[in-house]
Amino acid sequence: MDKFIYKKSAGITALSASITDFKYKRHAHQEYAIGVTLRGIQHYHLDGSLQLSYQNGVMLFNPEQTHDGMAHDESGLDYVMLYIDPQLFLDITGKKDIVRFSTPIVYDRALEQKILNLSNAIFNEKDESLCSELLISLTDSLIRSTISTNNKNHNALVRKAKDMLHSNLESVLKLDEISKELNLSKFQFIRLFKAQTGITPYQYYLNCRIERAKRLIEKNRDIYSAVAECGFVDLTHLNKHFKSVYGTTAFEYMSNLT
Repeated sequence: MDKFIYKKSAGITALSASITDFKYKRHAHQEYAIGVTLRGIQHYHLDGSLQLSYQNGVMLFNPEQTHDGMAHDESGLDYVMLYIDPQLFLDITGKKDIVRFSTPIVYDRALEQKILNLSNAIFNEKDESLCSELLISLTDSLIRSTISTNNKNHNALVRKAKDMLHSNLESVLKLDEISKELNLSKFQFIRLFKAQTGITPYQYYLNCRIERAKRLIEKNRDIYSAVAECGFVDLTHLNKHFKSVYGTTAFEYMSNLT
């Protein structure tokens, strides 16, 4: 049976998941996603390349890095994941530029234990100050290791397009307007965007709306305002897309928030 449990503390969202048949559609998060495979094999494509995380594998996803996900075989999969806002990561590390992980999967017992310590503290509703201390310890380990590198390659046109998409999440996607602003044809823009991000502008735009709905639900505990403010037709429409990215409906997610 597929199971997804979310908890949040100290600005970090923790996920405990057990999946057998469920498959994540291709998507990307604005946060860092850092997790551990507890049982089974995590099978996913990251920026178009197949990755297999075996038991004790530490999975490292950069912000806006496109991926899907599923259990590798019928025995299923258990894992935990931490979602950390990039600005929070920068505040803790004192870095000025975004840090990006160059290796998607590592097998590092000390790093694994720090991820598990923080996720366990969040799920057991330990004091927020303890969670913050554990987060600092985790980020220090990530920065000290050789698995991180500064990102120096970013396409200015795609960044501008993303900013335009983020500023109009409540309205209908207008590819013609964005393409004109970038001085590209609509088809040139779609090809460029997909080549840089691994997903189409529409898929990215939909993911952004889903993530915005998630943040609004966390902030206001009002699922219907999230539906309206993020441009979804109704709750069923939001739940459908929310589940394809988070494994649970928006309503179930809100119900489990503490």
